Amino acid sequence: MCRCTHTRRSVLGLLAAAPLLAGCKEQTEGPEDIRWGRETCTICGMIISDARYAAEVRGGADKRLFKFDDIGDAVHWLSVQDWKAESGVEFWVMDSNNGTDWLDARTSFYIPDTISPMAYGYAAVPNRETGTVTFEVMRASVLMRGLATGCLPPEEWNDK
Repeated sequence: MCRCTHTRRSVLGLLAAAPLLAGCKEQTEGPEDIRWGRETCTICGMIISDARYAAEVRGGADKRLFKFDDIGDAVHWLSVQDWKAESGVEFWVMDSNNGTDWLDARTSFYIPDTISPMAYGYAAVPNRETGTVTFEVMRASVLMRGLATGCLPPEEWNDK
């Protein structure tokens, strides 16, 4: 009798937890929250702590998400991925005005000459403002400048 009650409680406990476990399914689109001060940048390994400059890229065969502490790191990292030009690749950047809203990196505008975590010098904003540049202008500038001094060379990046 005791065994039956124990089994029934275990089954009921599992049924009660099922909705919570269903929520653990891996996300395959959109940006995700970053655990500030605990997660590290995919390319340089630094802790991501300043929300105003964070970026994320989602892509590849498994739609995996990669997190960065600076838009410049994300630009460099994506530039060497075989799947960079695929239509489903998502590229997100944090709105530097508030550090809470994710923006589509390709349609955002960038304030140059900003002090950013890896010194690429760009902060994203959602709308054109005096002095801002487009994604393509920012991207070209970042690639021409080269990797930040704190970054490992591409052959040493763990999550290619």
